[in-house]
This record gives sequence, structure tokens and C-alpha cells, in this order.
Amino acid sequence: MTAPIANNQTDESWVTGNPPEGLDSTRVAMWLAEHVELLEPPMSFELIAGGRSNLTFLVKAANGHRAVVRRPPVSHVLPTAHDMSREHRIISALATTAVPVAPALGFCDDLSVTGSTFYVMGYVDGYVLRDADTALKLSEPARRAAGNSLIDVLADLHAVDPDEVGLSELGKKDGYIERQLRRWLGQYQHSQAPGLAAVPRVEQVHGLLASSIPRQGPATIVHGDYRLDNAIVDSSGQLKAVLDWEICTLGDPLADMGLLMVYWSEPGERDPVLGEAPTVVEGFPTREELCERYSKRSGRDLSDLGFFISFGYWKLACILQGVVARYLSGAGGGDPSGVEGLGRQVTILADAAYRALMEKR
Repeated sequence: MTAPIANNQTDESWVTGNPPEGLDSTRVAMWLAEHVELLEPPMSFELIAGGRSNLTFLVKAANGHRAVVRRPPVSHVLPTAHDMSREHRIISALATTAVPVAPALGFCDDLSVTGSTFYVMGYVDGYVLRDADTALKLSEPARRAAGNSLIDVLADLHAVDPDEVGLSELGKKDGYIERQLRRWLGQYQHSQAPGLAAVPRVEQVHGLLASSIPRQGPATIVHGDYRLDNAIVDSSGQLKAVLDWEICTLGDPLADMGLLMVYWSEPGERDPVLGEAPTVVEGFPTREELCERYSKRSGRDLSDLGFFISFGYWKLACILQGVVARYLSGAGGGDPSGVEGLGRQVTILADAAYRALMEKR
């Protein structure tokens, strides 16, 4: 239980700046000062833009040290989602592998601190390539290196033995796609809010995917949302940390490759999710080059990748429906701008999933 503020201590003793929505910054600062070495009060908290699911806050301590706090959305949390202890356990386990992750610094399950569980990780300095403008801060050779490094780290992740790093209980190893189809369809069906229309194509594609699932090989750790802007790179393009392990589990590694292809636009294209994606800038490897590099490094056959690309589009449609439902219900906990556009993207993504599956056939 977090102790009350002493009579000779004020909120200003612990926190500077304006408190962000979704965090009791004074009590969190108190908890951090007690449990995380090197973070000295007063501290400032800033909601990091970019995520529309778990809330991520940058912490700046009085002594110059920085950290990052992650907590679930403020409400409207779907079943099985937003498990902070799980994320913390994953990055703690992967710290012993070749996969670069932010250092795990602490986990809090005391709901009296800020109304939910949260975990703390080290701040990793570098670039998050969310858009073309940010990508242009890197040289062309660095952009190519970033793409290659992203693929190499993915192959390294899929080579990790979950039993050896203590993640054997992360999920069932068999029937991954069947379970994923049930999970995301269920969450799509639970994502309801006034003014939010159903998208019939979502359920249609679900049926088509369910009837054509490729045979699964040996299960690996699957990130679940592997893409360029869920990583931090340095100025040379090398990955320094993979972020957002929220939906990581055990399963078919080609699901990560399929989703990466969904996000990986090439020059002249416009991605249905990101608009002008960072990879439209000259210098990044092509999809074909990424696939060839992954296949060589991992030894995996990518002949069924079209199915997983379709699945990636479909899963994103289900996830975005949930994001829109949270914001329309007033539970987004961040910048609500662009939510109407996200609603339209659910239909765009479902249609893209259908087209990808038809092209595979």
C-alpha cells in the first residue's frame, strides 16, 4: 500500500508539470522513488503519443534519469487484454537473449497507487520511425540497415526457445490461428459503442480464414504486432529495443511476417493503416528482400505467407474496432483526434484482408 503524503510534503515535492490523464502522477512518483533505483523526485510525466491501446508515459526524474511507465486503458478493457504483469515478464525473460528490449525495472500490482497495475521499463534513446518525416532523419544506408535489422531481430525472436527462457506458459503451442480467430472475432463482437456500426466483411473473412488455415509448424514466441514503429533504432539503423509486447504469445511465426508485410509499404504506395508509412522513403528494403532475408536467416518456407497477410489485415480490423469503441465510450485516455478515420479503416482493412486471401487462391 502506498503511504500517504507526509504533512511536510506536497504534491510539488513529488511531481512537476501538469499531471497527464490516466495516471495519479503523485502516487506513481512516490512508488517509483521507493521501488526504482536512480529515479529521484520530483518527477514529470508525459503521455507518449502514438499508442491507442495501453497508455505509455515518459518519466523524467530530478536527477536527469528517465524511465517509461505502461498501464492499461482507463476503462473498457476487453477480456484477456492489457495484462501488465505479462508484458513485464516477457521483457524480463527476453533480456537474456539476442532480442533487444528495454530493461524491466519494476512492476506494481497495488491498485491503490493509480487504479490499475503498471510496469516500469528503462528509457531507450533513439528513433521511433512512425512516419516518413522521421525516417528522413536517417541516411539511406541507415534506413536500409533498419529494415535488415528489423528482420534479423524477428528471426532471432523466432529462434528463442520459450522453455529455456521461462516463457513456456505464455500460451498453448498448437492451434495458434484457430485460437487467434476466436479471440479477435470475440473482441470485435464485444467492441460496441453508440454510433459504431458493424462491418459484415469482418465476419465473412473470418469464415474464409477459418476454412483455409495452413498446417502449423513448431511454435515460437510470436510478438503479435511486429512493425517498424514498434522498435527503437539508432542513427545507424540498428535496433536498440523492440516495444509493445502486449499481445505476445506462442504460436506460428509466420503471423509476425504476415503482419509486417501489411505495414511495410513501398515508395509510391499509401498504406491503409498508417497513411504515408515511413517505409515509403527511399532506402528501405523491399518486401521481397525482407522475405528473402527472413527465409534465409530462419530457414522457413514462406509459401503460405499470403494467408498470414490476410490474417494480419483482418486482425487489425478487429483491433481497430476495439480502439474506436473505447474512444467513443470516452475511455481512450489520449488524443481522440482521428478516431473517425480509424472507424473507416476498419472497413478498409477488412476489404484488404478479403483481397489478400482471394489473391492467394
